[in-house]
Amino acid sequence: MKEILVYTSLIFYLSSFFGYLIEVFWCYIGSKKFVNRGFLCGPAIPIYGLGAILILFCLLRYYEDPVVVFVFGIIITSALEYFTSFLLEKIFHNKWWDYSNRKYNINGRICLQNSLAFGLLSLLIIYVVTPAFYLLFSLLNFKIWLILSVIFTFIFILDVIYSIIIAYNLRNRIIIVEELKNEKIAMIPIIFEKRLKESIEGFKAFPSRLLKAFPNIELQNHKSFEIMKNYREQLKNIKKKRDLKKKL
Repeated sequence: MKEILVYTSLIFYLSSFFGYLIEVFWCYIGSKKFVNRGFLCGPAIPIYGLGAILILFCLLRYYEDPVVVFVFGIIITSALEYFTSFLLEKIFHNKWWDYSNRKYNINGRICLQNSLAFGLLSLLIIYVVTPAFYLLFSLLNFKIWLILSVIFTFIFILDVIYSIIIAYNLRNRIIIVEELKNEKIAMIPIIFEKRLKESIEGFKAFPSRLLKAFPNIELQNHKSFEIMKNYREQLKNIKKKRDLKKKL
């Protein structure tokens, strides 16, 4: 049982890392820019790791039938992507990705193009990646893999906690700005600025990486982000002027 847990966790972390590389490479082809993809700050995209685990546990028994692996790979990974999108939206009140502009999409959460790619990736996992994992795990003693699993798990948990804090800060600031815009105090600049300052001044970790990885969030809340950015710039300018006066 211990070995199964250790090797499963390692497959999860390695697959998350390779998924990150795929996303970064694919994004670079489209934009010619390096973007740190994914929800986490580190080089890992958990949805790929979880997808790989589901594919292995559900489809490895159909090794002799690649058609079944491909079709059910599409179904499993598409369901996972749809559920992940739905869950993130419910928790953070933002749609993290949107495929509405692509043909044959379902609520903008999944699309045929991605689903077919995931089907091919399922074939790759079963017929190429899995044998490679078996070979890799045979190279070192189990105790070494156990230690690595513990280290990766510790780092992963820290990353998840930090990333959730940033995402929640982002969510709360958007909600606050939207509420202030809808209140009557928005008509009174002095009171509005005071409430806005109280709300966002302490927001030190502005999630620029998160917004680059998921540009759809900023597109959905463009006006709110403009208000926050402009006001933070004002605060910086005021601070610079005060520091300059002190020096003089």
